[in-house]
Amino acid sequence: MAKTNPGRFFEDYRIGEVIAHAVPRTVSGGERALYHALYPARHALYSSDEFARACGLDQSPLDDLAAFHIVFGKTVPDISLNAVANLGYAEGRWLKPVYPGDTLRATSQVIGLKQNSNGKSGVVWVRTRGINQDDEPVLDYIRWVMVRKGDPNADAPDTLVPELKPALAADDLVIPEGLDFARYDFTLAGGLHRMADYAIGEKIDHVDGVTIEEAEHMMATRLWQNTAKVHFDATNREDGKRLIYGGHVISLARALSFNGLANAQMIVGLNAGAHANPCFAGDTLRAWSEVLDMAETTHPGVGAVRLRLVAMKHGAPAFALKGEDGKYLPEVLLDLDYWALMPI
Repeated sequence: MAKTNPGRFFEDYRIGEVIAHAVPRTVSGGERALYHALYPARHALYSSDEFARACGLDQSPLDDLAAFHIVFGKTVPDISLNAVANLGYAEGRWLKPVYPGDTLRATSQVIGLKQNSNGKSGVVWVRTRGINQDDEPVLDYIRWVMVRKGDPNADAPDTLVPELKPALAADDLVIPEGLDFARYDFTLAGGLHRMADYAIGEKIDHVDGVTIEEAEHMMATRLWQNTAKVHFDATNREDGKRLIYGGHVISLARALSFNGLANAQMIVGLNAGAHANPCFAGDTLRAWSEVLDMAETTHPGVGAVRLRLVAMKHGAPAFALKGEDGKYLPEVLLDLDYWALMPI
């Protein structure tokens, strides 16, 4: 009997199957420190316990994307160990802040399957939920991934393509209990602009750039315990390159967005996301955002802003996204649609 895990292949999944992922993870303040070392993350709510308390929270939570990466990493050995590519995200909601000392685990349910026409791979849709030590859900989201077949002659599982919401409504968002921006300190936050200062359709060039290093990517991938072969083993790609983990690109782009969106504090919804083109060490990442929607919430001084965050490589012109053929330009690395909380 084999003792090693070759990972699941496309033909191994079944609609409705629930997978409990291994190795829970207890987070600490060191998790935040290393996250801030890897990315130029500066949002005040995640940097200062005192700032967080002034906003009604018990202490500074772990960065929302760090919590996302931890939960995501739990799923990789069961969902995307034999992936060709991670294709997209939808219906993501952060349900409860994650604090140092919390222990996170994850489960996924298979909600869609479709074999590709070449018969060599297929797309798997899963709904993943992150759960803390008190069995409280802290995060759930849908993602879909292209997975290789282990046996090209194996029968394809039953086909089902799930219907997904194009975007979450503001009413779908879960605002952390006690969150209050009525006494928000704009000086300490590092930006003067509140929700009322932005306009739907406005685009913001975040100006700065970061050149991606192989060593930092490898550290990040190990930190989130992401075991996908394409990130570690150069022989898994014909070009002999290790693919930069998409979560690394997301966190870099989000951190760059501080310059222009310093007060877009908490991420509470993930409407859609696409890793448009592969990213490799040596690429220089730049970012821009577009304001898509705004809404008030029932919490004092707290508004919700829907943003499109686009990451591009090298010196690509700001605000370019797709060509005349409707396909992403080769410079585009990430197209992410999310909701964040901002003072009104």
